[in-house]
Amino acid sequence: MNLEKRVRELVDEKLADRPDLFIVSIKIINNANVTVLLDGDDGLGIHDCAMVSRHVGFHLEEENAISDAYTLEVSSPGIGSPLILGRQFQKNINRTLALKLKSGDKLEGVLLAAADDNITISVSIKEKGKKLRNEDKIIAKSDIAEALVQVSFK
Repeated sequence: MNLEKRVRELVDEKLADRPDLFIVSIKIINNANVTVLLDGDDGLGIHDCAMVSRHVGFHLEEENAISDAYTLEVSSPGIGSPLILGRQFQKNINRTLALKLKSGDKLEGVLLAAADDNITISVSIKEKGKKLRNEDKIIAKSDIAEALVQVSFK
């Protein structure tokens, strides 16, 4: 049995009645550390993580899917984690992103839109002797090496 596939099935089963929640990633290291990262269109609560953790843990134990001791962690990706899925871009519209492009360039701007294959950000441009202006840029997702939400403490 493919453990990652089974964990994904169990999480999907538990999230079936919660279409606002989704899997970001599942990582299994040495059949001993199982990490499930979830997110939600309107955020993710600790109770959501606990609900999924109990369901997955119970079934892994019942099925004796992992013979040795293991840890199961169900959480959200966290503030410093890069955006991976289209739904993550969608939920962060109107927030500031720091982008690292595969070309090596870096951009920072407000996410205005997220389509299947590209995003639109508003970048502030300051030219010497001129007022600050905003310019909208469309960037192909395939050109993005990393996209991080910038948190403002203002």
